[in-house]
Amino acid sequence: MSEILMQLVMMSNQLGNPQNDYVILGEGNSSARADEATFWVKASGTSLNGIDESGFVQVRLEPVLSLIDAPALSDTAVTDALQSATINASSQVRPSVETTFHAVALTTAEAQFVGHTHPTAVNSILCSQKAEEAFSGRLFPDEIVVCGPAPVFVPYTDPGIPLAKVIRDKIMVYQDGYGRSPKLILMQNHGMIALGQTADEVLRITAMAVKAARILLGAYTIGAPRFLTPADVARIDTRPDEHFRQRILAQRKI
Repeated sequence: MSEILMQLVMMSNQLGNPQNDYVILGEGNSSARADEATFWVKASGTSLNGIDESGFVQVRLEPVLSLIDAPALSDTAVTDALQSATINASSQVRPSVETTFHAVALTTAEAQFVGHTHPTAVNSILCSQKAEEAFSGRLFPDEIVVCGPAPVFVPYTDPGIPLAKVIRDKIMVYQDGYGRSPKLILMQNHGMIALGQTADEVLRITAMAVKAARILLGAYTIGAPRFLTPADVARIDTRPDEHFRQRILAQRKI
């Protein structure tokens, strides 16, 4: 097993740990860039909890990305195209239906590891009528240090190619505005995506996003959240000591 796949298996098992309440049953998926041309993605129907290397499929990037701008395809045609894009197309193991947004995250957003989960705390907000408003600000400095100055918010979109298109467009808007790629994508009525350069970074982003969601829910119980001002966020985001702390965190296992 390659080092990348080993790290992906470790990360996925931690994301799937029932004690974390990030996913249950077959929820969520994960991926990692294998090389310049391919990536590993969780197989459809497998569970993050207890997953091993057999639960991942190696897929070629180019044919998956080409699906996003192709003429409208039926669900069956998309499934067949994703299977054809795998290194071992004759395998009975199929790539996740969300393989297309993983390809976008690993290219447009320049991530090396991706973790998509449905934490109860996060989805309690994402499934509310005020989801976009609730996630419109940052609450505390560590949230900025770990998850970036802002998340990408994606209105509910049909999973598969339509969702991949919207995510790609939202990432590019974020990059234009912030001069970098996002670390966190929040999808209305769906879940979250953590984008990391390492498996451990994905775990840190996920854990901090869940903590922030719990604090946000608590803040609403006694009125409303008090978000940090844009100036406060920019100050934390650009402080040299916070950048040093980011580098130290990057060297630690979660």
